[in-house]
Amino acid sequence: MAIDIKNLKSTRTEHPPRILVHGVAGIGKTSLAAEFPAPVMIDTEEGAPAGVDIPSFGLLASYAHVNDAMGSLATEEHDFQTLILDSVDGLEPLIWRETCARNGWKSIEEPGYGKGYLAADDVWSEFMTGVDFLRREKMMTVILLAHSDVKQFDEPGKAPYSRYDLRMHKRGAAILTDRCDYILFVGAKTEVKEVDVGFNKKASHAEGGGARWIFTDARPAFIAKNRSLNMPAQLLYKKGEGFKALAPHIFPNSQPANAAAA
Repeated sequence: MAIDIKNLKSTRTEHPPRILVHGVAGIGKTSLAAEFPAPVMIDTEEGAPAGVDIPSFGLLASYAHVNDAMGSLATEEHDFQTLILDSVDGLEPLIWRETCARNGWKSIEEPGYGKGYLAADDVWSEFMTGVDFLRREKMMTVILLAHSDVKQFDEPGKAPYSRYDLRMHKRGAAILTDRCDYILFVGAKTEVKEVDVGFNKKASHAEGGGARWIFTDARPAFIAKNRSLNMPAQLLYKKGEGFKALAPHIFPNSQPANAAAA
């Protein structure tokens, strides 16, 4: 069709967000995701923590099974509003095995020179296309959970430093961080203090309270991002009130129907 300035449309999306939540094991990622309205879970690792009860497809051991679960949500009638995938670092080896099966490789390293990880980009893109279909056609919020590891980060023009990053290969991590609307880091604030131990020597130790926080904006210590102009850089995470704290910023115009109940 002919391109005409009269056909210009608004670029503001009304689709639910894609949210990546990461943090160390046991920090409360799954509990936070479970607070979102009408959740259903795709498990690629052993189940939800104690006290968290979410409808689940069970432990899925292949990319094909994950794809089938997403396909059932895409084609069948249901009342679920939130898809939780726990976890993407558990999904990664399934994607690698799928890539190897398609190419006749014994391992993702077999083709050498990083070519296996490059080929896996296609399967990651297929997965994210499924995510996008669920948010566009089924109006589902999609939450991807990931574990964090401390990694060295080489920022151009600065000395290398350590930060919390996704426990994944850099290519898969890059696709997820690019495609997700929000990256939330769940953690505790830590302050490093020096104490005098005598003989003109000092020792460093970490101090921090028991409070957990949801960090929404990138810092040298961790990756994060948000697309809400007025979203606070950090939100106090009280168990059972995480969604309540996030909803005004993630769903500013039209919150899910049962958000108040959640």
